[in-house]
Amino acid sequence: MEPWRARELLVAGFSAAAAVGAGCGPAMAEGATDLRSRIDSLARPLIEQGVAVGFVVGILKDGETHVFPYGETVRGSGVAPGADTLYEIGSITKVFTGVLLADAAERGLVGLDDPVQDHLPASVSLPVKGTPITLAHLAEHTSGLPRLPENLNPADPANPYADYTVERLYSGLTGHGLRRAPGEYEYSNYAFGLLGHVLELRSGLAYERLVVERVAAPLGMPDTRVRLDADQERRLAAPHDSDLEPARNWDLPALAGAGALRSTCRDMLAFARASLAPPDGPLGRALGRAQVERLSIGGGQAMGLGWHVAADHQTRWHDGGTGGYYSWLAVVPGLKLGVVVLANTSTERISRFGELATRAAAGMDVQPPAVHTEVPVDPETLGKYVGFYSLTPEFGLDVTVAGGRLMVQATGQQKFPVFPTAPGRFFYKVVDAQLTFVSGEGGRVDRVILHQGGRDVEGVRRR
Repeated sequence: MEPWRARELLVAGFSAAAAVGAGCGPAMAEGATDLRSRIDSLARPLIEQGVAVGFVVGILKDGETHVFPYGETVRGSGVAPGADTLYEIGSITKVFTGVLLADAAERGLVGLDDPVQDHLPASVSLPVKGTPITLAHLAEHTSGLPRLPENLNPADPANPYADYTVERLYSGLTGHGLRRAPGEYEYSNYAFGLLGHVLELRSGLAYERLVVERVAAPLGMPDTRVRLDADQERRLAAPHDSDLEPARNWDLPALAGAGALRSTCRDMLAFARASLAPPDGPLGRALGRAQVERLSIGGGQAMGLGWHVAADHQTRWHDGGTGGYYSWLAVVPGLKLGVVVLANTSTERISRFGELATRAAAGMDVQPPAVHTEVPVDPETLGKYVGFYSLTPEFGLDVTVAGGRLMVQATGQQKFPVFPTAPGRFFYKVVDAQLTFVSGEGGRVDRVILHQGGRDVEGVRRR
């Protein structure tokens, strides 16, 4: 799942997590101490810079598991996370939904090319444009359904899916007009929520029960659940937003297949192990089938069933974010490598860290993230940067000041603070991106340069 109304958290198309890149090369031999040192160099700046309250890193390598904790489970508590600390895993839930679809196909309950309409009540009319939407379309993000339902209007934006019911899911589908025919990649929570619901209908089991019976229990994952018991609640890391302030846990009653699961590092390492070496039987075949490349989505990347496949054609990955958590999961079958990162802070920089940690664990040379030191800037100076900067005809950054902070809102996305490192230079904590404001003749600020994902994109001030 992703924070309300924003997955990229800044500029669509520039998200680091959307482009894993060249992937992992041959692994170099190293001991556990060397591995810990390499991960420490990447992880500690995130704590020291106040990017994240805490997170836990799990690595499966050469048949051995390693768990490295950082930060705290609650800001200011001094309590470090561990292998059994629970987190919301957000959109990594989609990987489980893809495996459940593959498992249902193995059991003969569905066919991947079945029209979705065939598995819905007769009273629900799924939109059609060109060819009917199939179950595979849902699992590949090629259904033509938008990222979010058009009738998602939460009563509580801090828990945005809590009041989205099955009845609203059905009415939204019946009244929706597709903008294009199925077949083109477009990331969609809507599609995966619908897929999870269809699997509930076909199995006769609620989504959580389906995950437990088909995946979690067979793989020895006792803490991968939607609803938590009293002991699990005590082990749940407290959620924090990108400002490290307390956030809310999320509930997804109708769209569970898109992002409702909670889990631990221990459980996710068990899932990674099974994905790297699938067991015999229907579940093992489903785990393998979900990882198979099914279609190209550009940039050398591809989709499986729920899994993204990096441009190296080895790395399978997914990240996830909710209002107070961010997570990363990657498996590299060719290297027998799995990497898990679970954080209790909603910042996309955890995804970028997960990518770097995966490369480091594979033995590649990676550089720690840049260290940004915040400096004070007086309110009068901040006011010089206020304005709207157009990066493309359809996309820009609206810069304002609130509460003594510079706030930036990208078109169609949330408003986030940026923090000064020098006159005219600011950095985000919520995403690995920076801004440079440039003055023209007369000293008036007339441009901004967005630095993100290795690219520099200039925007012109329009007001």
